[in-house]
Amino acid sequence: MTAQPGSAVAVSLENVSKTFRLPHQQYSTLKERALHPFRSTEYDELHAVKDISLEIAEGEFFGIVGRNGSGKSTLLKCIAGIYGVDQGRISIAGRLSPFIELGVGFNMDLTARDNVVINAIMLGISRREAKARFDHVIDFAELDEFVDLKLKNYSSGMLVRLAFATAIQVDAEILLIDEVLAVGDAAFQQKCFEEFFRLKREGKTIVFVSHDMYSVERFCHRAMLMERGNMVQIGDPREIGRAYHKLNFGQLPHEAPAAESAASGTMIADAWFAAADGERVTSCSQEDALSMCFEVRFAEDLTNPVFAATLRTELGHTIIVARTDQHGGASGSFKAGETVTAKFAIPNWLTPSRYLLTPSVAREGTGENALALVEDMASIMVHGSSVSGGILELPVDVRIERA
Repeated sequence: MTAQPGSAVAVSLENVSKTFRLPHQQYSTLKERALHPFRSTEYDELHAVKDISLEIAEGEFFGIVGRNGSGKSTLLKCIAGIYGVDQGRISIAGRLSPFIELGVGFNMDLTARDNVVINAIMLGISRREAKARFDHVIDFAELDEFVDLKLKNYSSGMLVRLAFATAIQVDAEILLIDEVLAVGDAAFQQKCFEEFFRLKREGKTIVFVSHDMYSVERFCHRAMLMERGNMVQIGDPREIGRAYHKLNFGQLPHEAPAAESAASGTMIADAWFAAADGERVTSCSQEDALSMCFEVRFAEDLTNPVFAATLRTELGHTIIVARTDQHGGASGSFKAGETVTAKFAIPNWLTPSRYLLTPSVAREGTGENALALVEDMASIMVHGSSVSGGILELPVDVRIERA
């Protein structure tokens, strides 16, 4: 299955499989091996990648998603040549620039200055050109003050900024990017996203592994879902994102509308978050009153449709599911051509983070017959100083009683 951005194939995988052997008995010293020379050695086999076949076109932004242990990073390392494959064939048409693991290829006892030049040379750039690009790398990574500091004294955030800034300087046709960007702060992540848009405009081929479905839908032409080493589904990023969320967290309160329901014309025109005064907001503080809102335009007469608002984290964890049939009773009768706004007021016990709103509306009944649903249509950033490590900062009554 080949995408549209380019007619030629940049990356081709034919029946690729990768298996790791995990020994039951592991020796930690030579003494143990000498004392037990005849102890049987048995292995378990971990089939990390199983019979994957796909083609990625030149200029395509291709996403690979899946749960931890699904094999997506192993597959990326096979494409990069870090792992050899046990069977199958991988063909690459163009120069690769891998950005797969934090700090791979860096010498922690050398300075940023030395590491940038050495890595650029290793990736195929001449020494003169590497030195010429050095200032741009350091400026992008925002490390001017730390250029002569050894990398072993860098924080993980500083290291990932340097690694990414170095990787994108290579004149490569194909970039392999793993989810290590999650290490960077929000400002640097946005800077990286702007680079993604630039690379996409320039027609670079990018293979992108991520848990962030918002980024996959935002950038990718196609995506693939993996589970236990297998290719589960490949196609439109939005459909893949929906399948990923279903695999991880179960179904949304309403399934995506069937073709006949979508053709009815009922639509969700807008979605937003509102403060206590009704004003739209894209950020708020902890404990500020908050409402999840969305606007529905009906294309047919309906009685007691089920409105629902689902609040999720960026990783897709469902925090709140609010439905009119469970929280407000009958929703009423509506005429074709009517526009209504559904508002769900919630106590804001959210921990500081970014949250996404999925609005939906379905016919009366169980809510399975959906008329309209738009995943992650609006977002809000919650700010605050109270961070317990949990998802919610609930009011807690604590009592310590002696026996």
